[in-house]
Amino acid sequence: MLKVFVYGTLKPGEANYQRYCAFQVVDAKKAYTFGKLFALPMGYPAMTLGDSLVYGYLLTFVDSKVLNNLDILEDYQPSRQMSQNLYNRQEVEIYDLEGRSLGMSWVYLMTPNQVSQLKGSRQQRDGWWSGCGLTVEHSLSLHQERN
Repeated sequence: MLKVFVYGTLKPGEANYQRYCAFQVVDAKKAYTFGKLFALPMGYPAMTLGDSLVYGYLLTFVDSKVLNNLDILEDYQPSRQMSQNLYNRQEVEIYDLEGRSLGMSWVYLMTPNQVSQLKGSRQQRDGWWSGCGLTVEHSLSLHQERN
């Protein structure tokens, strides 16, 4: 099983979920990890390492080939130097909303330096990003209603 923590356009209901995840995901759990979340001027978010809460979903896939498509979307190539990738894929620990560990999962991160070079980047202090304008509480309750 392949696990990927998503906090932006790959979350259920966001712009890239249908194309990259919907037909291949076997489980989607509301979750969080530690980092810092930023809204970027290009209309999508970035996460860096940090000690704040970042909310999203832990997606589980049966087919690990999904990672190849996600790497392309996130402009990540493992053979390149970190500074040449838009995002870098790293494993981090993920937690359910009650604080229990869900284990390690892949997540796509930017470096703080990359984020600081993008004029107009804003830290999302509540740890939630939505291209739909939804708050974390509203989005999580909508997801619960669907399940």
